[in-house]
Amino acid sequence: MAQALSLLVVAAAVAGCLYQVAAALLVRRFAAAPPLPAAAAPPPVSVMKPLCGAEPGMADNLASCLRQDYPAFQLVFGVADAADPALAEVARLATGTAEITTVIDATPHGRNLKVGNLLNMWPRVRHDLIVIADSDIRVEPHYLNDVVAPFLDPVTGAKVGVVTCLYIGTPVDGVWSALGALGVNHGFLPSALLARAIGRKDGCFGATMAVRRAVLERAGGLERLADILADDWKLGHMARQSGLGIELAARPVHIMVHEPDFATLLAHEIRWGRTIAAVDRPSYLASVITQPVALAVLAVAMAMAGGGWAGPAALAALAAAFACRLWAVRSGEKALGLPRAGLGLLAMREFLSFLVYVVASCGRTVIWRGRRFVVRRDGTLDLVEGSAP
Repeated sequence: MAQALSLLVVAAAVAGCLYQVAAALLVRRFAAAPPLPAAAAPPPVSVMKPLCGAEPGMADNLASCLRQDYPAFQLVFGVADAADPALAEVARLATGTAEITTVIDATPHGRNLKVGNLLNMWPRVRHDLIVIADSDIRVEPHYLNDVVAPFLDPVTGAKVGVVTCLYIGTPVDGVWSALGALGVNHGFLPSALLARAIGRKDGCFGATMAVRRAVLERAGGLERLADILADDWKLGHMARQSGLGIELAARPVHIMVHEPDFATLLAHEIRWGRTIAAVDRPSYLASVITQPVALAVLAVAMAMAGGGWAGPAALAALAAAFACRLWAVRSGEKALGLPRAGLGLLAMREFLSFLVYVVASCGRTVIWRGRRFVVRRDGTLDLVEGSAP
């Protein structure tokens, strides 16, 4: 029995090798694709930036949003607490001619505090094209042009409901931040591209989401996201229910990864994993094939425990998985202009990814901003009794 199971896991590892090759080729194609041309007279844009605390690098992150090759845009910052240190970072911005609006409002609107912040900011949003962007992203001057371009395409623009951005992880400091960035660059990004390539065009990513005001209001508004953990996925789902599509911006943004310790990194990644599993558990469980090295190691262990004839096949699968995974990582590093990660760090990342997968598959509880929630099957949040308010 152990030998048969080992061969089954070997087959999954081989499928994972094929996945690695396909995903790496898609990353190379994405990185090499030319951007859409900037429009001659693009419409004005309101960029909503919900803030909570002053994470490392925030000043540079926010300043990068001001340095845009875009004629007219409004930046709306929002916090729930007048003592929030993020306000000091906003006050230090060299605004020039940029239009900046700051909202301080603690009015609650549901269990998702980020969405509650957005709802408090909403009355101050002036323009009809709206970009919702996280505070930990750092962008290039072409950012808004890239995000707006799909809406303005003369052939397909009318069918676009949401434009979203892939993102590259840039570690702020330390080994835990480096591990988090590796997970983004060689886990999330390739899988998102492969999902789109096979027809799964439902990916909407919270780093940046652009939507027309009329589309958002017709779909029920931000209020529909107030109790949803996966608010980005839900926004994309609302657009698709309206018969519109989700498009990717031509170039990724950079997300600044700051993980001060292992416990914080693990909690973040388990929350992300359980968020994905909540909205599409079968796909999340099937994503185990994205980890061929872990599968091959498991196959070898099972073959050795059984003491039979499956050992050579498992060892061959392990060698193939290691080679394919390393090639995919090095290929992605070259395509995206990333520094080479050491083998020791990559090995730690493989172990951590499998650990997160197992733990995230086995529960529905997440910790977010110090509060404990249970994620329902529809992605809504239930506050666990006794959790800090």
